[in-house]
Amino acid sequence: MGRPRRTAIVNIGTLVTGDLAGPVTDAEALFIEDGSIVSIGSSEGYEHADQVIDANGTTVGPGLIDSHCHVVIGDFTPRQNVVGFLSSYVHGGITQVISPGEIHAPGRPHDADGVVALAVFAQRSWSNYRPNGMKVNGGAVVLEPTLRPEHFRYLADQGVWLAKFGFGRYEDPADGLPQVRAAQEVGIKVMCHSGGASIPGSKPITTDHLMLLRPDVCGHINGGPSSLDDDGVVRIVSTTDLVLQIVQAGNLRSAIQIVESVLEHRAEHRVIIGSDTPTGTGVMPLGVLKTMAELSSLTSADPATVWAWASGVTADVYGLDAGKVEVGRAADLVIADAPWGSYGGDALGALARGDIPGITAVLIDGRVRALQSRNTPAAARQVTVTPEIGELPGSAHV
Repeated sequence: MGRPRRTAIVNIGTLVTGDLAGPVTDAEALFIEDGSIVSIGSSEGYEHADQVIDANGTTVGPGLIDSHCHVVIGDFTPRQNVVGFLSSYVHGGITQVISPGEIHAPGRPHDADGVVALAVFAQRSWSNYRPNGMKVNGGAVVLEPTLRPEHFRYLADQGVWLAKFGFGRYEDPADGLPQVRAAQEVGIKVMCHSGGASIPGSKPITTDHLMLLRPDVCGHINGGPSSLDDDGVVRIVSTTDLVLQIVQAGNLRSAIQIVESVLEHRAEHRVIIGSDTPTGTGVMPLGVLKTMAELSSLTSADPATVWAWASGVTADVYGLDAGKVEVGRAADLVIADAPWGSYGGDALGALARGDIPGITAVLIDGRVRALQSRNTPAAARQVTVTPEIGELPGSAHV
């Protein structure tokens, strides 16, 4: 075997960690070997790296994890009839997504054999396919009343570890409790629809339903798209330990209320962010960034904390090996700055003003996948890469 490939990111202005315990840290450089972060701090020895990325005083942080992305199969969404949307999401800083079930698959089955087959097929497919390097956690089984404990044992044995509740053929969502518990008992993490009905085949799921079902994640707790009752949301924040997912395709008023309640009750470790796209809301490569800008500018939350909600906290909830800038983690990283013309000063300052940062580079497993994002505004300061790597597919100049 040859020497491991080494990449150095130097001249870092601000390092966002994705860790709530210390969301920002001082470091002038970090080093990557074979896709993992191996050191953080001094730039000493960077001249021996195979690739040097000069951040030019800008912000480096963990790649964003879209915790609610409606993948189906391949880089295609039948809901909006768009090809290549996941590759485009990488240009929005998203390095990893989590599927809430391939519910938009045309003709989605409801019988037990079909439900199990779809989940296993999707899990296998996404394990083998990474559009533009993106990591897709797919194959979430959609809970149906036809599923029995033996089905969940089989699914777990096959590597399926995600489930979605809220689109099965239940007369009352409370009737899904046996399936939610059977999934959890074999280690499958259950995300539950929250709020009003979103598409034909779904039903409203209320605060009382969530309190009864106790899923691992309250999906789009700010509404998907219709929000829960105000008092009920506060009750979930203040009296439970449920994970609270805030999405772009939800209710902004509710999202603001939830964040302020979270901060009041010191429950920051329970918040994650997703886009809940592509759905009727459409394809939104900047969906997670837009939510980050909204929460950073319209609530009391610090932008570095909000960044952690979109990265490290999601990684903690789902047991992912990326999401934080720390030694041993996968080098899934975003380099960004205030957009050209913004008064934010840097990426965090831009978020605090409600501006979308300009992304200059996205790395997945240490490999540059996007330069000069084609979707964000142009950054005030750009990175330089030595040796030059030329134009990447889908870059701003293509």
